[in-house]
Amino acid sequence: MSDTFTFTVDGKEIAGRPGETIMAACDRAGIWIPRLCAHPDLAPHGSCRICTVLVNGRPQAACIQPATAGMIVDNAGEAVTRFRKNVVEMLFVEGNHYCPVCEKSGNCELQALAYRFGMLAPKYQYQFTNRRIDMTHPDVMLDGNRCVKCGRCVRASRDVDGKHVFDFVGRGHERRIGVDAAGRLGATKLAAADKAAEVCPVGCIVRKRVGYAVPVGRRKYDHKPIGSEVEARAQEG
Repeated sequence: MSDTFTFTVDGKEIAGRPGETIMAACDRAGIWIPRLCAHPDLAPHGSCRICTVLVNGRPQAACIQPATAGMIVDNAGEAVTRFRKNVVEMLFVEGNHYCPVCEKSGNCELQALAYRFGMLAPKYQYQFTNRRIDMTHPDVMLDGNRCVKCGRCVRASRDVDGKHVFDFVGRGHERRIGVDAAGRLGATKLAAADKAAEVCPVGCIVRKRVGYAVPVGRRKYDHKPIGSEVEARAQEG
């Protein structure tokens, strides 16, 4: 295409398109950029910062930063990798993520990122949060202790489902996911088939009675690391 341009990622020249983000261009090129709040069916948000790259030496969120001609992107350098690993470790200690007993284990993107970064145990002190667990909905549970504040459920409910079931409540370390009903999740219009009930990357929002339908050992990230599907595109190309 005549309107494409090129920029460099980790020494490799790739093609970009006008208005395309760094992440989108890298995905097409088979270069995986770690992410947690980003989702292919949702508008970019830039909240988790795990997709941080260095653009001409400056940190930028790849999911929202437009690609431009000639930019130099560091996606796999030591400093960037260390930053991302630190963010993942902080997410683990800020919430209560007990992978061995979580029904999302093996399908959890936070857990998969920890494996990919070689995280054995967080170096930060656990916060031991005590947030609301909402089991009032007949088909969906909400465990605020596992929330990573990625905002996927908020965007999915608003932009895809058109229901505005979820939104953020509070500020700073008191920020949490709230629902649009005083009677908790069971009083909302959320349906098990909604996109908002599907997109949570961790075990915060989980459909009931399906958590162990796929046995441990056969789940999405049990055999292939997170990002493999993107990196496979480079081999195909």
